[in-house]
This record gives sequence, C-alpha cells and structure tokens, in this order.
Amino acid sequence: MTEQRVLDTLEQARRRPPQFTADHIDMSHGAGGKATHKLIEGLVLPLFDNPALAPLSDAALLPFGEGRLALTTDSFVVRPLIFPGGSIGELAINGTVNDVLMAGATPIGISAALIVEEGLETAVLRRELEAMAAAARKAGVPIACGDTKVVERGKGDELYIITTGVGIADPTLSLGTTTVRPGDKIICSGSIGDHGVAILIARGNLDLEAEVYSDTRALTDLVAAVKEVAGTQLRFMRDPTRGGVGTVLNELARDSGYGVVLWEEALPVNEVVNGACEILGIDPLYVANEGKLLAVVDQSVAEDVVRVLHGIEAGAEAAVIGEVRTEPARMVLMHTQFGGTRMVDMLIGDPLPRIC
Repeated sequence: MTEQRVLDTLEQARRRPPQFTADHIDMSHGAGGKATHKLIEGLVLPLFDNPALAPLSDAALLPFGEGRLALTTDSFVVRPLIFPGGSIGELAINGTVNDVLMAGATPIGISAALIVEEGLETAVLRRELEAMAAAARKAGVPIACGDTKVVERGKGDELYIITTGVGIADPTLSLGTTTVRPGDKIICSGSIGDHGVAILIARGNLDLEAEVYSDTRALTDLVAAVKEVAGTQLRFMRDPTRGGVGTVLNELARDSGYGVVLWEEALPVNEVVNGACEILGIDPLYVANEGKLLAVVDQSVAEDVVRVLHGIEAGAEAAVIGEVRTEPARMVLMHTQFGGTRMVDMLIGDPLPRIC
C-alpha cells in the first residue's frame, strides 16, 4: 500500500501544470530536463499559447491549403566545434532534418543563420559551411536562405548556428502522444549515448584510449523503413537528443497518461559508452544521441519493423526496448537485469551541457 501511495502522489504531481519561479536563468534551463520543461511550459508556452505550439513536439504541423506543413527550428552551440564523427555544421543540418522527419513529414528546405564571433579563422568558417553543404546534399534538402551576424570578440564562443526546417506532412499519418495505446511496443534504432560521450572525450574530460564517434546523421532511410512497414500502425516518433532516451520516454508517459516499461537487457549500449558513463556516474539513458530514433508502433508490426531496420547499416542494433502500459500512469519503470524494478525519472538538467 505504501508503494502505491507513493506512485499515486507522483502521478498527481505530474498532472499539475509546471510553475516557473526562478529569478535567473542558469545552465539547467537549457539542458532538456525538468528545468527546461518548467521554463517552456511555465513561462514560454502561456505567453505564446496557440494550437500549433501546444503539442510541444519536435516540429509543428501547420495547415497549408488542403495539407499541412511541418515547421521546426533549432540552435546549435556545441563545444568543441569539431568532435569525433562530426562537427557543428553537419550536426545543425542533420538535427533539423531529423526533427522534420520525426513529424512523419518530408523535408523540403532549410534556413540557416550564423552567429560568428569576431576573430574566428576564415578556414574554420569555410570548413563548417562545407560540412553543412555536404550534409544537406546527402539528406537531399537544400539550404534555401539564411542570415549572418558577427558579434564582438569573447561574446560568441566562436560559432553558433540556428537552423529552421520545413517539410510536407504525410496525410496518412497522425503521430503524437495522444495516439499511443497500451500494448504498443517501443523501438530504439540503435546504441544510445554515443554522441554525448564522443563530445565528452573530445573535451578532454575523460582519459580513455577507446574511440567513440558521434552518431550524427540524417534519419531519412530509417524513417522511410519504419513508415513503410508500420504504416498507420506507427503512433509516435522522436529522436532522443538533449536529455536522451530517458527524457523522451518520460515526456511520452506524462503526455499520453500511460505508463512506459523498459527492459534493461534490451537496451542497446556500446561497451565503451557504458564504461564511460559508469566512470562519470551517469546513466546512458540520459545521454544525448544525434542519429537514433525512438518509434512507438502497434505490437502486431513491431518485430517486422525491427527486422527491416536490421537490414540498414544504421539500424543494425535496433531493438524493442519496452512497451506502453496502463499502469503506472505517467511514469517510466525499468525492469533491471537483476530482477528488480526502478523508476526512470526525468533529470533536472543535463549532466553534459553544450553537446548540441
């Protein structure tokens, strides 16, 4: 009974609208966890309140003629600019393309704005512009417009990139937290935490000889495969960037009103990433990814989706990692490898800031 009372109290707390009471903004407010949610839902959303913004998904769906457009925007402040497996320019394009794809839409154009710090070497800027151009060509999405601003030395940390993406929504799909049902399976397309750990090693915070590469990539082929196999049985998609898989699944549980149950032995985590997280005392579930997707599909098609993803190089480690259940409402539980159960809550902030 005591355990049930605790669960009931937590569930009631998650029903309450967040209140933003902080007097100043700190780093946790931009980290994608509870502090970010309080900022967005307690301050920003009430002021900008409108039906397009209310779902707080990766991309808004706007009516356009007889169809809908998907619209998303993102800013990239990653440090360092270059990291194993990618750089800020490539990351900016891939991240924006992926946000459009997660809405089930087809990207058709990108806008890019550069905030350049005075003193940045021209060779560095050229390198990142080339990386952006190459990523856009690979994704098949043109960089159609943009803007450039230069700020004083010491005011911009070399280079920030802000990107906006637009796409055409698939009229056959209705994706979102309101469409998931108990019994639906949760699929992860591959190993988690690679990007965040790669950034950490690039910063010199960890003395590791093993190499870890960012998974930054456009998810076009993976999304196409999921849509083709699942069709209208596809309920929800999200790329677990800031806050990682744990944060996305907490958002899913909270907004759907259902519970999420995970199986620890099913989580795809590379050994080096897992070791690095153990050294730091953090959970790979909360580490950012830039080339993975989470999909919720009807249980009848889950194994077929995984089998098709295995035929794509980037989906070779895809797995069903959990399912949606009626209880415990609005919470995420993990069945551990040792036969126990633990709660997977949303962190206040991100243990690894400035990673995207």
